[in-house]
Amino acid sequence: MVAGAEEIPLDVVYEDEDIAVVNKPAGMVVHPAPGHHTGTLVHALLGRGGAWSAVGGAARPGVVHRLDKGTSGLIVVARNDVSHRRLSGQLKDRSLSRTYLAIAQGRIKDDAGELEGPIGRHPRERKRMAVVAGGRYARTRYQVVERKRTHTLLRCDLDTGRTHQIRVHLAALGHPVAGDIEYGGQEQGLGRPMLHAWRLRLRHPRTGAAMNFEAAPPEDFTAFWDSLA
Repeated sequence: MVAGAEEIPLDVVYEDEDIAVVNKPAGMVVHPAPGHHTGTLVHALLGRGGAWSAVGGAARPGVVHRLDKGTSGLIVVARNDVSHRRLSGQLKDRSLSRTYLAIAQGRIKDDAGELEGPIGRHPRERKRMAVVAGGRYARTRYQVVERKRTHTLLRCDLDTGRTHQIRVHLAALGHPVAGDIEYGGQEQGLGRPMLHAWRLRLRHPRTGAAMNFEAAPPEDFTAFWDSLA
């Protein structure tokens, strides 16, 4: 499935000849997939012009890592194959780090902790992931930022990058992400999981310089948190 260029506005936090860092809005799919043939981040990148890496295949030019459709926040994309491979290497050795903000249901007791559990396809619902025997090792570190009566604001750091990792781990803890209907979140009116890719740290693939990016959560996230008692 090859994407075409579309003129879609993007919040580009940083861009040079090797990489771009984009603050992706919630609701935007990263690359074309069944049911999502237009309007993706890839279509928007192609609409900006210039070259994008081909390492991920024709349907995923530039895409080094993903964010779920409902997740907002920072994502880095590669302009060329060398940058793509070097960023992929940083993902593997964890020198490319991603920190998320999540609003979880309930009051989480511990101020900080590590969530470990192998993640794989749900045995009955194949579109979902779950902590399952034989899944791929996954670890999420969390720290409580603030508690309210019914919810907890968390900072989550990924030590691995499994599909739906934070959502699955928090659901397994008994504190699913607010608005995440797929994994047990009960707030029907939110329209998406309250999960935001807040901070991104990496080394520039050409110069090796340390780069740190941060994007404040969008209005729907902050408005929901502020509405809680």
